[in-house]
Amino acid sequence: MAIARSLEQYETYTITDEEAQSQVVVVPERGGIVTSWSYQNREIFYLDTERFKDPKLSVRGGIPILFPICGNLPDNTYTYQGKEYTLKQHGFARNLPWSVTEQATDGPLSLTLILNSNDETLAVYPFDFQVAFTYKLQGDTLDIQQRYTNNSPEPMPFSAGFHPYFKVADKNQLQFAIPGSEYQDRDGVVHPFSGTFNMEQEEIDVAFRQLQADSASFTDTASQLQVTLSYSDIYSTMVFWTVKGKDFHCLEPWSAPRNAINTGEQLTQIPPGETVEALFRLAVKFL
Repeated sequence: MAIARSLEQYETYTITDEEAQSQVVVVPERGGIVTSWSYQNREIFYLDTERFKDPKLSVRGGIPILFPICGNLPDNTYTYQGKEYTLKQHGFARNLPWSVTEQATDGPLSLTLILNSNDETLAVYPFDFQVAFTYKLQGDTLDIQQRYTNNSPEPMPFSAGFHPYFKVADKNQLQFAIPGSEYQDRDGVVHPFSGTFNMEQEEIDVAFRQLQADSASFTDTASQLQVTLSYSDIYSTMVFWTVKGKDFHCLEPWSAPRNAINTGEQLTQIPPGETVEALFRLAVKFL
């Protein structure tokens, strides 16, 4: 049971549960991201290493953090109190350096990171905030405990989410258990859902709205892997995204649908000086 810090291209923390053969890699300065989770010597996540090496590019792989918006906005803009602001897709948390504040090796292994508002964030999102994430590894389970704190004198609107990239060799071998009977595509068209997707499409980008339960799962019958995603009530939307020819698929819990900061739909408002807590849990097993 150990947490090791190393200096590679980026400062890197490796959390290892040796007994369970479970290991998680976290890179704070690259958006607080988990880049890898290996369980019983098998990698769970996909990572585009070339993009990861280029700090000017967003990371495709691991578990990027979405905050203070999920998805994109029309023309990348929103209006707050009569003023227009620019926010790029999925917000800024995944692109900014986070700071490690705490490590624990007594009991479950955990690493706590924080992101505070600064001049750069205030220019595009006029709120003082602190976001704290605790990554907790215990055997076959990775918990991401979240604390969103509003240090502003007015209510703070936000949405948050995760964008895990799961490694897959044959997408036609995937079966899904998502707590929704229909999904909406990017054009707003609603389709019935029965557990699989047509993986021959060039791209699939769909949202399950108003989730009916607090967990979802998928089974990769080719690799005999099953992953269960559990999440707090704050998460109202599940997005599935994949691109043809790429060895990943993404199952993404979002607290609100895209453009919620403009529409208000499922948007979370934190009163001044208060905190919202949430949990996202990933559990893996080989069948």
